This record gives sequence, C-alpha cells and structure tokens, in this order.
Amino acid sequence: MVTFAETTTVSPMDLCEPARLTATLSPGLRRKKMLWQNAVKHIIIQQELNAQVGVEPARKMFVTDAYIEEINRQIRNKATRGFTKRRSSSSRIHPSQGRGSTSSYNSTGLFKDYVSDADFFVHWGRTARGIYIPTLRHTFKSRDLERLYQQHSSHQRRNSLAITNVIDAVAKLHVLILYLALAPEADTDILHGCLTGLFMGLAIALCILVLTCKEFMSPRWLRYAGVASWLLQMTQVLGRQVYGLEKDPSWYVLFTLFTTYTLLPLPLLLAMCAGLLTSVLHLLMEVVLYYNDAVLLRKVFAKGLLYLGMNTAGFFIHYLTDHAQRQVFLETRRCIEGRLKLEQENQRQERLVLSILPRFVSLEMTADMSSMEDEVSPQEFHKIYIHQYKDVSILFADIKGFTVLSMNMSAQELVRTLNELFGRFDHLAEEHHCMWIKILGDCYYCVSGVPEPQQAHAHHCVEMGLAMINSIRIVRKQLNFNMDMRIGIHSGSVLCGVLGLQKWQFDVWSWDVGIANMLEAGGIPGRIHISRTTLDCLDGFYQTEDGHGRDRNEFLKKHNIDTFLICPHEEKNELDITEPPKAKKSIQTWNPEMPLGNIIDMNSILASFTNGSLTNIWHSTSKEINRRIKHAIEVRSSERMHKEHITPLTLDFKDTHIENKFSQTRDEMFNSNLVCSFIMLLFLMAAQALIPPPSQYPVVLQFSVFLVAYMVLMLLALAEEFKWTPAALQQFCCWIHENNSARNLLTLTAIIINFGLASADMVWCILRDTDTGVVEVTDWTNTASRPLTVCTYPEVFVLSGVIAMVTCAVFLRLNSLLKLAVLLLAVTVYTYCIHMAFLTLIRNDTLHRAHYIRRKGISILLMAMFIVAIYYNGRQWEATARLDFLWRLQAQREVEDMRELREHNECLLYNILPVHVARHFLDRSKNDEALYSQSYDEVGVMFASIAGFNEYFEEKEIKHEGVDCLRLLNEIIAGFDELLEESYFSYVEKIKTIGSCCMAASGLAPDKQTSMDEWNHLSELVLFALAMQETLKEINRHSAKNFQLRVGIAHGPVVAGVIGASKPQYDIWGSTVNLASRMDSTGVSGRIQVPEATRKILAEWGFVLELRGEIFVKGVSERQGKVRTYFISTMHMKRANVGKDGCLGVRSRGRMTLAEVVFGLILARQKEKMRDTNGGFSVTPCSFSTEV
Repeated sequence: MVTFAETTTVSPMDLCEPARLTATLSPGLRRKKMLWQNAVKHIIIQQELNAQVGVEPARKMFVTDAYIEEINRQIRNKATRGFTKRRSSSSRIHPSQGRGSTSSYNSTGLFKDYVSDADFFVHWGRTARGIYIPTLRHTFKSRDLERLYQQHSSHQRRNSLAITNVIDAVAKLHVLILYLALAPEADTDILHGCLTGLFMGLAIALCILVLTCKEFMSPRWLRYAGVASWLLQMTQVLGRQVYGLEKDPSWYVLFTLFTTYTLLPLPLLLAMCAGLLTSVLHLLMEVVLYYNDAVLLRKVFAKGLLYLGMNTAGFFIHYLTDHAQRQVFLETRRCIEGRLKLEQENQRQERLVLSILPRFVSLEMTADMSSMEDEVSPQEFHKIYIHQYKDVSILFADIKGFTVLSMNMSAQELVRTLNELFGRFDHLAEEHHCMWIKILGDCYYCVSGVPEPQQAHAHHCVEMGLAMINSIRIVRKQLNFNMDMRIGIHSGSVLCGVLGLQKWQFDVWSWDVGIANMLEAGGIPGRIHISRTTLDCLDGFYQTEDGHGRDRNEFLKKHNIDTFLICPHEEKNELDITEPPKAKKSIQTWNPEMPLGNIIDMNSILASFTNGSLTNIWHSTSKEINRRIKHAIEVRSSERMHKEHITPLTLDFKDTHIENKFSQTRDEMFNSNLVCSFIMLLFLMAAQALIPPPSQYPVVLQFSVFLVAYMVLMLLALAEEFKWTPAALQQFCCWIHENNSARNLLTLTAIIINFGLASADMVWCILRDTDTGVVEVTDWTNTASRPLTVCTYPEVFVLSGVIAMVTCAVFLRLNSLLKLAVLLLAVTVYTYCIHMAFLTLIRNDTLHRAHYIRRKGISILLMAMFIVAIYYNGRQWEATARLDFLWRLQAQREVEDMRELREHNECLLYNILPVHVARHFLDRSKNDEALYSQSYDEVGVMFASIAGFNEYFEEKEIKHEGVDCLRLLNEIIAGFDELLEESYFSYVEKIKTIGSCCMAASGLAPDKQTSMDEWNHLSELVLFALAMQETLKEINRHSAKNFQLRVGIAHGPVVAGVIGASKPQYDIWGSTVNLASRMDSTGVSGRIQVPEATRKILAEWGFVLELRGEIFVKGVSERQGKVRTYFISTMHMKRANVGKDGCLGVRSRGRMTLAEVVFGLILARQKEKMRDTNGGFSVTPCSFSTEV
C-alpha cells in the first residue's frame, strides 16, 4: 500500500507490483518497518502521556523470580536499598546485546549505577549484623522533598491521631461507667467525674478538628495537634484528678508512651523526648510520694523498667515505621521519576524520528498505526509511505570553492562553518516556506510546496536562493575567502519518502529533481539558474536573462532544456501572495547579519542524541518530579494503588501470584524486630526480679528456660551473619528469612516466650492460691503488712502483659489479622488470670470489693485499648509494606520500559549516525556541546550508481509508475544495506544514498585507525562493491531488469562531522570525496574505477587492475591535468580480507542488528498492551505485495 499526497488532499491509493518481484522480498525491509512501527507507537504513547500528570497505579502488575531474588540479594548483602535498582541521572545505557557493547544492564535484568536511598537522607544510619542502628537524623537532605514527604504521610498520621483520641475518649467513657455505675464509690467525687468528662470532650473535639479541617491542617499544624494530644494525656497523668488515675496512673502512662511513639504525628526526636519526659516525671512523682516506703519504691523501680522497655519498643517501632514510610515515598518518587524519564525518552524518540521524517509523514504513520489491531500482523509491515506532490519547486545549491576551503581549514573549523552556514539556510527555508531535504557534502537542497501546497512555490524558492547568496557573501566577507553559491531551481512534481535499511534520510525523487540538480551543476556562481517551467510559474515578477545552460552542461544540452538566470540587481515587483491558512506561520525573521558564533543553539542537535546535553531539562527535573509528587498526593495515588491491588479486609494482594512473590521477599527488619523483642524480654525479667512470685525457685527455672529458648531463636535468625556458623545452619537461616511461614513461626515463638514470661508468675500465684485457698493479704491499705509479690500486686502482671502485647507491634511484618488473633488469645488468657487474681483479693478483703472491681475493670480496659492500638498500627504498617512492594514493582517496570526505549532510541540513532559517532554523543559529558568533527588521513571513499536507473525512472514516471520504480529502488538499496550486517564488511560505513547512488567509506572508526592492517579497510571496501554488484545481479534476475552498478573508489584524507540544526546528518568532505565521486560519474557501467594512487595499494592486496587511460576529471584536471584511472578486473584469493592471523575480519563494532532489537521491541509492546495501564502510570519486503 502506498499513500499519495496530492496538492490539495492526501488520499490512499492502491498500487500492485508485478508478481515477478515477489520472490525478491528482503527480510531486512520487514525489520525496518517493524522498527518504524515501534518508533511511531512510542510517539503514540507519548501523546497519551502528555495529557496526564502524576502517577497512576497500573491495573496489572508483573513480578518475576529474578526481581524477587534481586531484592533478597540486596538485603542479604546489606546493600543500600536502591543502589543497584535505580538509575542515576548521569548514567548511560547502551544496547545490551550489541557487539562490543559496554552495557550497564546486568544478567538479572536490573540496572546498576542507580541512586541509592542513602543519597536522599541527611544520615542514612547503619546496620550491624543485619540489625538497624536507629539515627535521629533520618530525614531527607532536600527541604522540598522532606516537606513533600510530610505532606504525603499527613493523611495517614491524621487518621492515627484521630484513632488515638477515639481510643482515649472511649476509654474514659468506660471508666465513667465503671466508676459511676458498675462499682461506684461510697462518696462519689464530682470533681473527678467532671474532669474525666472534660478530658473526654477535649479528646473528641480534637478528633473532630483533625478530621474536619483536613484542607487547612498542614503537617506543621498536625504536629501541633499531636503535641496537644500528648499534653492532654500528660496533664491527666500528673494531675491525677481523673477517674482511674487518682491512685495509680501507670496503666495510662503505658498507653501514653505507646501512642506517643506509634500513633501521634511526632518526629522521632520529639517523640523520644515526650516519651522520656512522661516516664521521668511520673516516676519522680511516684518517688516523691513513696520515698519512705521501701516496698512501694521497689514497685516504682519495676514500673521504671517497664517504662524503659516501652520506650525502647516505641523507639524501634517509630524509627522502623518511618523508615518504611519514607521508602514507600521514595518508591513513589522513583515511579514518577521513571515516568518523567520515560516521557523524555519518548520525546527524544520523536525527535529522532522527526530528524529522519518530516512531521506530516510521522503524523500519518502515527494515525495509521494507532488504528492497527492488537495482534502484530506481518501484513502490516507491507505498507510503505511514499508521497507524491505536484506543483512544487526544487532548489539545489552548491558552494563554489568549498573543496579548496576544506583543504585550508581544520576539521573542527570546517564542520563549525558548515553547521553555521547550513543553520542559516535552515532558518531561511522555514522563513520562505521551503522544506529542507538533505545535505550532500557542500550541496544543500530543499523543496517548496511540500507538504502544504504553496501557490507561489517558485517565488519562495527564488527568494530562498537570493537569501542564500546574500548569506554566503556575508560568510565570504567574514572568512575572507573566495566562495559563492551556485543555485538551480526547477518546478514540477516529486515523490518523497525514506528508502533502505540504514542511514535513513528523507529524500525526494523525480525527473524534475534531476533537472534541478543539473541546473545547479550548469549554473553560474552567485546567480540563480532556473528552467522555463519555473520561469512560467514566476509570472514575470523577476527580471531574467538567457542562462545558456546547454553550453555548460551535457544533460541540459541533451534534453534541450531552456534555462534562465535571475537578475538580482533589478528591482523586483511586489507580489501579493495569497496563501492557504495552513501555510502561514508565525516565524521570527532570520537575521543574515547574525554573527556566526551565535547562529545555532547546539542543544537543538544534541537533544536528539544525548542524555546529558539538555542542561535546562536536567536542572528542572527535580522541580518537575516534586511538582508531580505534589499532584500524586493531591489525587491520593497511594490510596488508589491500595484500592486497585489490595483486599481491604485481609490486606492480601488480589493477585495471588504477587502475594506468593511478596511472601518470598526477605523482611529486612526481621533481625531488628527480634533483637528489640529480646531487649523487652530482658526488661520483663528485670521487673519480675524486683517483684517476684512467692517462691524463688520457679523464677530461676523460667528465666533459664526462656533465655535458652530465645538464644536458639537468635541463633536461627542471625546465623548467616556469622561466618563461623556451620554452612548448613547458614542455609537454614537463609531459608527462614525467605520463607514467610518459617519467619512467622519464629515470630510467634518469640511472642509466646514474652507472653509466657509475663504471665508465668501469675500462673504460679493462681496455682498456689488454688491449692491453699489463702493469700498473704490482711490490709490492702497497709503496705508494710503485705509482701511485695505479683500475687499481691496483680497490676504489675497487667503492665508486664501489656509490654508483652507490644511485642506483637514490634514485629512489623507480621500479618495484622494474625496479630489480632494472637492478641485476642493472649488477652483471653490474661483476662482469666486477672479475674482469678482479683477474685482471690476480694475473697480476702470484702470491705474493698468495689475498689478491686474498679482495678480489675481498668486492667481489662487497658488490654482492650492496646488491642485496638496495636492492631491499627499493625494494619497501617502492613499496608505500608505492601504499598512499598507495589511501588517497587511499578518503578521497576518503568525502568524496564525506559531501558527498552533507550535501546530502541539508540538503534534509531545507529541508523542515523555511525556507531562510533553515536557513542561519542551518548558518552559525552552533559556540559560538552562541542560539534563532532574528525580528520582522517587514510580513508577509502566509494560512490556506486545504478547505471540506467534514472532513465528507467523517467520512463516509469511518464507512465505514472514512479512509485513502482521506487519500490524496486527500495529493494535494491535494502539489499546493499543488508550486506553491511555481514562481518566481512566491518570497516565499511554507509554515508548516505543520493537518488540511485550509494555513498560509503571505510576506515572511519577512530578506534580502528591504529588496529587496522594498513589498508585492509580499502580492500574490504572493494569487496563490498563487488558484493553490491552480485546483489544487483540477483535482483535483476528476479525482476527481469538489466541494471548495472557503476562504482568509483578513491582513498586519502577526509574530514568527517555531524551538521544540521533540525536534522543532524553525518557526512565527509575533502578532495578525496570529490575524486571518488568523479570516478563514479566518469566511470563505465558494470566496472569499478580507481585512480593511480589507489591502484598501487589495491595491487599490493592482490587485486588485478587494468589500465583505462587518462581522462578529464572536473575539479582535478584543471590543476593537475588528466587523471590516469584503472578498472578493477579480479583479485587473487591469497589476501582477500585476511588479517594477520589469517582469519576473516570480524565486525567488532557495537552495531545491533535490527532483527535483534526489533524482535525484543515487538515483545515489549505486546507486553505493554497486556499490562493495559490506566493513565500515565501507569519500505518493507512485502512492499511488493498487493496487500492494501
């Protein structure tokens, strides 16, 4: 299928190629079309992304075993999280499969050289034997990032603050009911009741304020609300004027400590100060009250140990929870950063495509391929995009004196001068409604009337030509060098498109293009040479004179073409040009007087190539990421991610595959949790040592048993941290860490040990009282008459039980429902023990029955309060951990997509520039904006023309079959390009295609200049020419044609560089290039012509050459006389492309074959369609087919 564009409309037209050409279909053409298809699909994706900001959860997540293993490996090796997982802004990537590639993509499929989490923090902290050592400066370096994090976590912290006050208010309500209804005092204290109600009302008011003023409560005010909540609780503890706190507020102190660390929105340092202040002030008050009572002082010291245990647990929980939440925030940031970089890669993709194709062709391909079916059908690659335009004017311009100029300038100066000069021309082309097509050495040509019809196309080209002559004269004056422009213009029709597999360049073809070229060749420097057709289109608005072109050019003479010269010195008539609305553009007028040094913004070139050259992008990246993070917070991306993938009740992943993989990931905090629970065990032991059971024997036994059991747990959990442990034990330890069930078993064992230790003394008391029926209590108000045991002070058992309950909160990764089940079971047992303990006290002291009932009720209430607080905290952290896992998966997917896209971009880049030049741009510093230029002393240059093809094209065009002719030319060029994928031609580099002429060179890679065996590359270039002849013969056989290749080869010094402001092109210049071109144009069909100097080298390499004679060569014979030339006849096999080791040369450059890249890209695109993301985050071989 071929798409035509007429002068007014663009409509599809079906063309069928003769069946005889079907057998010549080239697989390389299919690879080319697949590459184009993926490039355009990326542009389509970019168009969808442009309308979206922020980060959206993907509807479908993918997780691989390799990725889980990578996460576990990082944790095992104590690697800073993100170190091998996230890409740094300065890192580069090259195709991982390219020969000689220096890919940064490792075998596990993840990237190296990424920014680690530690890079974001003021102080990352450290680990010892897998145990986190908390730090008080665990904040982000960037104030903006810290502010965004506080805003990001404010919603969760606001809910936690509300839950704290709800628990407090409900607890006070229960206390009021207990004191006023269930177990009232003989003399009800009205003041205590009013104060209890007042503080309950304040807690409710604070809760309502926090929940209703979300929009106005910034993180700072939320922190103030947290401090206010803590002050309310502290006031009640120190005042002792509230029911339940008047005699022993220890239970409420524990609740205050736990909420201060885990639920109130306080930073770690402030929470630690508040927790320690609460503990110290209460203990000081207790010491002041009971300083003369040794028994109660022991009780105070026991409470102090329990408070210290609660502070330790709270400190660890706060630090690890904040650590996890910050990691979730960083993963969210990485997703946004990955999406931003992916967008930048998509934009770079579009720039690369637009550097080859004009926008109108790209847009058509985008619209066409966006409507394709989901399935990748080979028939879709049968379509080529060739456009036909009538009523256009073609301008060719050549710099006279350029060859001499190039010989007198350095490579850098030459490339800079050409780049700046052609940059002027690009701006002039835009101003004069012309489309720049291509640069051919020092020749520049453009077309007016493409893609938008121009009624005054001939006028635009003439004005363009006059401006070019004016510009070159300014340059001539600045350089003080005799140079001028020779310009030819012809009007007619053109076919335009992209042919071949490598070094793609948009080009135009038609008989009229050839006439324009010959008008330039037969023109006069400083004058515009036009045909009669163009003159007719100008309607007499310019004064002209006879051009006598037939006297200077054989082609013009042969075809009897009348020519004219524009008279620039005469005053032109003003022309009122009525343009279609589309053709009018708001263009800043180009100033030809602009100094050369300020002509081109180099970023317009480098943007297409480098990751680091766009300094304005990189400077604004952090701000853009922060802006998108703020947007993600506003739209609650994390909550949407939670809703999309996590079951609300159980917090399990909806996708069982992800759930299984999540359970296989290591808990990097498990060792820290286990050590913290062991510290709590030690505090419990110390408290029980101060307030022991009646008999000392059980204490020694239980301490020994529990310590031994804990040592076994510690050994199993930390064995892999010590190299002296047996290998089998280390493997078993590794298995435990990577198996969720085994890890849960160890966690439950540790919790049971703490619960067992806390309840063991009370069990001894109950068993003893059951046997004796008597308890050692005579007067509960007389402390001296009572021994200090857990039996007489069951509150100590309750406080110890609460500390044991907090052990569940310490193990953050434990499933919240499992935590709830353990807590309910433990509280059931504790409730029974409390009931039995107080029942015994009531039996022995019936006078104070109400007092014991109140104490028992408060003890059970305290257990209930901690169940709710611990369960809520556990759910909160589990949701955080699972969100972290999801964001890691999505961030990893973004990195994978970016890697694929970058490799695809580089593949496109390698089809625009030679590999070594592409490497130069990819590896360069982001501040390096120097033009690429390189001078060579020993380079082979080849021009190969398909003799007779222009005449064949003319015949076809007369019959309106020019597109069929281009199909055949596409097949021929693709066949030539496929030869370059062979290892035999590793030193050959295609430069460009000029109509039906192919230009190539050898010996251009700088890293091979010293390694190549003298002129080995030149012999390889000759072999390439011979292979091209054989390829053309094969195509002739299938297409029933009789084309022959005319080849000219020369060697010597050249200058190479990249020029062009909007469409960067690699080219070479110098007398060697001109000589090789003349060897072709003056050659004979089917023969390879070389000059005398080249013959000497080729003869040494075994080639047999025959003398042709001396011929006149334009540009050389004027100075040196006629040139003796030779034809290559054949060669001996003794040295054909053989290196010093006797082996055929092997392609050593890093060029990826299109087959390798495109196959992976097709799979990647299919995978992307399967993912079906919601929002932001989330010509061919068969061109000869009759397929429409």
